[in-house]
Amino acid sequence: MQSESDRSALDQVFKALADHTRRYLLDLLHEDNGQTLGELCERVEMTRQSATQHLAVLEAANLVSTVRRGREKLHYLNPVPLHEIQERWIDKFERPRLRALSAIKQRAEEAMTDKPTFVYVTYIESTPEKVWNALTDAELTAQYWGHRNVSDWQVGSKWEHQRIDGTKTADVVGTVLESIPPKRLVASWNGPDSVEEPSQVTFDLEPHGDVVRLTVTHENLANAADHKAVSGGWAAVLSNLKSLLETGSTLSTAPWEM
Repeated sequence: MQSESDRSALDQVFKALADHTRRYLLDLLHEDNGQTLGELCERVEMTRQSATQHLAVLEAANLVSTVRRGREKLHYLNPVPLHEIQERWIDKFERPRLRALSAIKQRAEEAMTDKPTFVYVTYIESTPEKVWNALTDAELTAQYWGHRNVSDWQVGSKWEHQRIDGTKTADVVGTVLESIPPKRLVASWNGPDSVEEPSQVTFDLEPHGDVVRLTVTHENLANAADHKAVSGGWAAVLSNLKSLLETGSTLSTAPWEM
């Protein structure tokens, strides 16, 4: 049964999507994620004040998140609420007849290399300590991720994204670059045999009233295959994490196979 806060959040999402201009802004961010207010105004041909008002509605619905880079504020499409709607309701029905909704689903591929590739935000009814534990405890990650994240999570330590089939095979490996419990965790991210430069994932945890704002930034992706995997992957992982911490169960199993 939905809580009052879940219903309120859902109402905000549908209110935001009801306006064609806001849907167009999401489409623009889908095409080129991480745009400034000025860039978006040029594309929609509206005043900064009007664009700011529309973006505020999208941000209130958690469909858009922002990150400051110097003096600029970059806007990112956040697919988590859309993925939660899909997992909780759309997948119960005949998916082929609902393909039109996929037009607003985040793939978040961008052309500029000096911007974070993906910025995802979700709000979880929990504490920073519990969310941190869920990100770093191997057995908990196995429940909502389908892999165990194994490390002592000290700066300079190695970490592995291990399968749960008993082989302890690592599909992703990296190094812990920053670890400030329960606020911030940064780690490099790469395939075990990859010769590419590793990408980097940052988890930022902030108290937000009675909930936790979790921001995941994944940057320096190498190729289109990585873009596709990350696009669907983080939305599923974060939805599962939110569901596990709030209800004790996950929405799906093994949401991300890289």
